[in-house]
Amino acid sequence: MLSLKVNQNSQFLSKSEAVIRNSNKTHRAILQMQSAVRGYLLTNDTTYLAPYYSGIQKVPDFFVEQHTLIDSNTIQASILDSISILHAEWLSYTSKLIRARRENSKTYQYLLDNKLKMHIGKNINDSITKKFKSFERIEYKTRAHHSEMLLHSLSKTRTYSLVFLSLTIFVGICSTSYIVIMITKRINSMVRVADTISKGRFTIVQDFKNDELSALASSLNIMSRRLEKNIQELENKNEELNKFAYVVSHDLKAPLRGIYNVISWIEEDLSNELSPALKDYLDIIPQRTQRMEALINGLLDYARINRKTNPELVDTNALVREITQSIVPREFKLDVNNLPEIFTERLKLEQVFSNLISNAVKYSKPEKPHIEIKCEKIGNVYEFSVKDNGIGIDPEYHQRIFEIFQTLREKNEMESTGIGLAIVKKIIDEQGETIHVQSKIGQGTEFTFTWRNTKAV
Repeated sequence: MLSLKVNQNSQFLSKSEAVIRNSNKTHRAILQMQSAVRGYLLTNDTTYLAPYYSGIQKVPDFFVEQHTLIDSNTIQASILDSISILHAEWLSYTSKLIRARRENSKTYQYLLDNKLKMHIGKNINDSITKKFKSFERIEYKTRAHHSEMLLHSLSKTRTYSLVFLSLTIFVGICSTSYIVIMITKRINSMVRVADTISKGRFTIVQDFKNDELSALASSLNIMSRRLEKNIQELENKNEELNKFAYVVSHDLKAPLRGIYNVISWIEEDLSNELSPALKDYLDIIPQRTQRMEALINGLLDYARINRKTNPELVDTNALVREITQSIVPREFKLDVNNLPEIFTERLKLEQVFSNLISNAVKYSKPEKPHIEIKCEKIGNVYEFSVKDNGIGIDPEYHQRIFEIFQTLREKNEMESTGIGLAIVKKIIDEQGETIHVQSKIGQGTEFTFTWRNTKAV
């Protein structure tokens, strides 16, 4: 019974945390909408309305989510309904203001004089804020009560446990000692098995009893067998992938080289007999074969991403310098800010930087090309960015560029295979990190990605 009370109070506190978090999220979204409307009315700049329209889509979902978290027959539910009504009233009021401001009609002046200057919107906003404070005050009060109940239950649990333990010792210390020794021995065996599983050695527990611990041991054994099977299947898949990479690198490249050689022989031996049109066609074939070879090499790099390497201390400043010396032409202006030393897998970080820097070089403008690489530490996470002043990327392609074989250049351009950014995205996802792009046509591109110091983790 005490455990049930502890569980109930713990569940309520967990649920209460979600209620408070959702309340803050909803209130913050409404405040952002209010600020957006004020900014638009002052400047007549529609970009200020982005949070407003975003809030129109999100806030109703927040209200629905909040209703699912609280009981429908409570004061809080009534307050939440009144907030929803006030918010709808404010939306109706602001939609008229925005429409009138956009049309610049006499209606706007009328609304300005008779509504806005009369603090109609402000009064609604103040009422909404007051309702939110009332809602949260009730929630915090209820939360405090359940916290006290939880502490009380825990205190009683400790007291009864001590009494029960004393009685058990008084009745039969020898029997209790025997049971404790046996249970401890079995649990320790399970702990050892769990530890070996965590290290990649899939053993099982030898337990022939018939009680609750036996069920636990059986579940642990089932988990161990399934993990061993899954790991084995994964290793088989990796082996198949390695074989595929071998076939691609040897069996597929050989015909391409053969085609290239045959074309070279034709041009050397029959150059005087070839028409200009035929020579143009023959010039296209090596371009196509070279592009095919570049695609094969890209696929090989993409397939090898999952290979694990040992983490090491990497000087990212020196790493980037090595990459830029081999990739970035001399006419480029290159700014590399003071980059950190981090403990990580060097090969994967090198692949990310190589592809992003190479991408910046490919899409640079011929006049005054400039690349900037910098880093900012946020907690234990490093946020790197690679920025160029190149041709830029249309926002509608910001997600597509990370898909394999997606390129913004023509397909006959050998240097653009559409695999480099796909490799970057796959590595970033595998590391559990994030990457995003900021760019507009003609205004350059900035790729920003996060990377963790694995040693600190």
